[in-house]
Amino acid sequence: MVKYKDYYEILGVSRSATEKEIKSSFRKLARKFHPDANKNNKEAEEKFKEINEAYEVLGDTDKRKKYDMLGAGYSSGSDFRPPPGFDPSGAGFDFGNGFGQGFATGNTQDANFSDFFEMLFGEALRGKGGSTFQDVFNQNTASRTPPKRKGEDQSISLELTVEEAFKGTTRKIDINVPGRNPKRLEVKIPPNVREGSKIRMSGEGLPGKNSGQSGDLFLVVKLRVHPFFKLDGSDIHSDLKISPAEAILGSEVEIPTLDGPVKMVIPPGTQNDKTLRLRGKGFSKGKGEAGRGDHYVKIKVSIPSAVSSEERKLYTELSKLEKKKK
Repeated sequence: MVKYKDYYEILGVSRSATEKEIKSSFRKLARKFHPDANKNNKEAEEKFKEINEAYEVLGDTDKRKKYDMLGAGYSSGSDFRPPPGFDPSGAGFDFGNGFGQGFATGNTQDANFSDFFEMLFGEALRGKGGSTFQDVFNQNTASRTPPKRKGEDQSISLELTVEEAFKGTTRKIDINVPGRNPKRLEVKIPPNVREGSKIRMSGEGLPGKNSGQSGDLFLVVKLRVHPFFKLDGSDIHSDLKISPAEAILGSEVEIPTLDGPVKMVIPPGTQNDKTLRLRGKGFSKGKGEAGRGDHYVKIKVSIPSAVSSEERKLYTELSKLEKKKK
């Protein structure tokens, strides 16, 4: 005889709980009693199995409806034991004021499910071909195999540097999906991914229902703040500080790029906030576009806060010359 289990009580939710509330409670309990977090704890292991059993029913709309009508043994046939306080009229049966009321108060708690209905409907069912209620029950449940359902997809963030996003890389990632054992995955990150790009890992999401296919896991790219580069579409932007002398006289400086350092010419008389361009030094362009973006360098003329005595003399002479010009 299958004893009644209150799945709502096991998951710690009310009978009117929403799917979202049931799922949230299941995830919290699954993490708490997961075998990996409770080594050699038989009690926690049994609790984990019980939690999964409860969610298997309450997390499925059709199974939950049957459970609410018939209790935990809705699929157990002749071994069914009804839940305390079960009211057959709520399941669509009308037994009148006598027998139905007695069943609801638990007076037939020890009665066998099939025997109980056989007592009420046996003769009528036999009049329709000699079948018993148990035969009809078995035929109906066999023809109502619940459909397979794909598990839900999951998403987690994946932080990358701008260089890793540009060149691609390989990462080992620890994932912990509710209802599945934690695992470490080796993930190959393709080159030229952007902020918000999604990398799909097939079958690594939530388990499916009724032997359905597992959902997918999506790694959502998040770019770390870079000390020099800023990505804008396929273009790279960066700032470069130069001295007043370099701005006036011009200079040749070394600039870090995604391809490594390159030399860039600062023209004489370059003004503050002037932007210079390094062609083809950005990310590869999107689908349908050939080539790469550019690298834009904004010039920042840096005024020194302190100068040497010799520099001060030179700046003084320079100031005199400027006054003469005016």
